[in-house]
Amino acid sequence: MASVLRSRLSRLVPAIPRPSSSKCPTPSSRRHTSTARRTPRFPCVDAHAARESRLIASIATSPSISHEDDVCETGPEPPYARPNPTTYHTYHHRRPLPLTYHPDAPLPSFEIAYETWGTLSPNKDNVILLHTGLSASSHAASTPANPAPGWWEKFIGPGKALDTDQFFIICTNVIGGCYGSTGPSSIEEATGKPWATRFPIISIFDMVNAQFCLLDDFGIKKLYASVGCSMGAMQSLAAGWLHPRRVGKIVSISGTARSSPSAVAMRFAQRSVLMADPNWNSGFYYDGLPPHTGMKLARQIATITYRSGPEWDLRFGRQLRPLTDSDASESPSSLSHAGPGTGRAPALCPDFLIETYLDHQGESFCLKYDANSLLYISKAMDLFDLTQPALQALNIKPNLPPPPTHPATPETEPHKTSHSKSHPPPVNPPPHLPELAAGMAPLAHIPTLVLGVQSDILFTVEQQREVADALRMGGNERVSYYELGGVWGHDTFLSVFSFLCLIF
Repeated sequence: MASVLRSRLSRLVPAIPRPSSSKCPTPSSRRHTSTARRTPRFPCVDAHAARESRLIASIATSPSISHEDDVCETGPEPPYARPNPTTYHTYHHRRPLPLTYHPDAPLPSFEIAYETWGTLSPNKDNVILLHTGLSASSHAASTPANPAPGWWEKFIGPGKALDTDQFFIICTNVIGGCYGSTGPSSIEEATGKPWATRFPIISIFDMVNAQFCLLDDFGIKKLYASVGCSMGAMQSLAAGWLHPRRVGKIVSISGTARSSPSAVAMRFAQRSVLMADPNWNSGFYYDGLPPHTGMKLARQIATITYRSGPEWDLRFGRQLRPLTDSDASESPSSLSHAGPGTGRAPALCPDFLIETYLDHQGESFCLKYDANSLLYISKAMDLFDLTQPALQALNIKPNLPPPPTHPATPETEPHKTSHSKSHPPPVNPPPHLPELAAGMAPLAHIPTLVLGVQSDILFTVEQQREVADALRMGGNERVSYYELGGVWGHDTFLSVFSFLCLIF
């Protein structure tokens, strides 16, 4: 039977000819085969394991790891770093804080980390509340207690946009954060352990209400201005909406009144890669290793939304990173067998300078910020929506003045239109614009400056125009709107804003 099968197979499968002597592999081709079969190495992946080894080795001696010396020499990258508790003030609020999404389960108590600049006037009427972006601390500018530059160092000080000779500036770390204010990494009094993901979902409105508790403690009845950039712009609008009698002016820089689906999608992608890190452990990682790999990847995604393609074309182009000695030892044939016109063999790990930039941004951030805080605060940004139906669904109401007890006197001049020749109504308004205008009606009497950046892909200029249009449609006749050029993208708010003098 075996012989029959072999006979049939020999008829089905053609014989494979032996190679002639002229086709024998040469010594050179054998070297190429040997090189091709070498086990590949991926330094960019190995870096995660190396970081984890360092973390394990450091746990016994240092509870936290910082990369405060990691800075980028070019561009307006923010100098975010974990502040020392001795360099900021802490407000302790021992009463429950009502929460938007948990009306029957308030936050039992909370702490707010804050820093101040300038001098509070005797009447306490020169206060500017400066709201932060997602991952910033209260350290907006240098102080005697902390001389390190802050994330808005260029704009706070004598004679600067936020003039400390004239104003008293307060900046807080938001609740949900990890730089001194109560958040997921804080100790829950009931358990004696970090809140972790037992921490309640919070909203932008909750952040602002906590800040106004701090203002109450100062005895500040009304702000001169509420100023914010990025997520801080959401807070500045929310402050005016919640407390229209207590906010004198609003400055909204690169923000939005309604998180767009594209911004929600990008933040969801960041949360997804973070939560996929096994070290995240459903948020209960405080007695072990943090999800550093997920944090690094999340930051890389975020950085793409903070900058712009034109900037990176000018800054990096298609330049390749310089080869190092380790590159040569890893692949000694890399130069002799290079890709066309590159002088090197391409690799799966970073080759381009833009790749090394993203790698650096992720690496320098992944141990500075608490992963759960990133989840909670980014979710609060996604949930922010000032359209009337969204506000009605939350059942929250602004603290409006009581109606007059006597009939109002007729207006001496007719109501002006909400637009002008220089600011015409939008040609193709989004379908939700009337609902947004109705929702933002409580801001009708607050002078507002809206600033947008043309190269911003996270909070696009269309969203800035939308804020200005909705305010005007809602009856606000003191809306100033400006767009800035440049290539820095969303992070432009860290570098050039001489327009602040228009409202101050």
